[in-house]
Amino acid sequence: MSSGDQAAVEGSWFDNHCHLGSDAEEALERARSAGVVGFVNVGTDLDNSRAAISVARSHPDVWATAGVHPHEASHGMRGIEDLLDDDVVVAIGETGLDHHYDHSPRRAQADVFAAHVALANEREMPIVIHTREAWEETFALLDTEGVPERMVFHCFTGGPQEATACVERGAMLSFSGIVTFATADDIREAAAQSPLGQVMVETDSPYLTPVPHRGKPNEPANVALVGAAVAAAMGIDSGEVAMATSENAWRFYGLGEASGGR
Repeated sequence: MSSGDQAAVEGSWFDNHCHLGSDAEEALERARSAGVVGFVNVGTDLDNSRAAISVARSHPDVWATAGVHPHEASHGMRGIEDLLDDDVVVAIGETGLDHHYDHSPRRAQADVFAAHVALANEREMPIVIHTREAWEETFALLDTEGVPERMVFHCFTGGPQEATACVERGAMLSFSGIVTFATADDIREAAAQSPLGQVMVETDSPYLTPVPHRGKPNEPANVALVGAAVAAAMGIDSGEVAMATSENAWRFYGLGEASGGR
């Protein structure tokens, strides 16, 4: 580990959005050694949500979500609600609108997103939102359907204006490895102005590997690098960001005291 990486891992971090794969055991061990104390393993369709739950059941410091990603919206969300009663499921999603790829028709994306929002409001559960090139449509749907009390915009890709709109609606902003990219000035500006109490960090692994590890698969151990970049943007110590974002995650997902596991 380089001296830069060592500095970044100081403190206890919580990766509030990752997608653990077949190497989950090894990835989790590496992350724990790097100071990561909690993980939310995120579901993207019915089968994937079931797999996320299975991993979470085997690890007291891992929790899961159940939901349908906008890419998968054309398949509907049958069976998702049944998964929400599992004790390890701490949020609904990820769900939302992705108008960059449009892998599912926009009408289907909106219908499935609205159904997730309704469930989040009915069950008083957190909702994990994916938004790409659809900010106006996302805010309009939320304002129409009813803004959930707890929602997080994962892998935040907006700028200061979008960050303000999220914060005004009481949302959390979750920053990913994109905040380390040279081209991400708008995202760093958004981070700089965001209230620390409404910020979390994530890897979205195996995607969006942060600098200096671009070109390699991402993993939860890298969440400290994301946090260090957020701290630099805010002009504060990375240890302060580690403490605040971890406490925010424990509170947001309703995990009780930051005890390191169930």
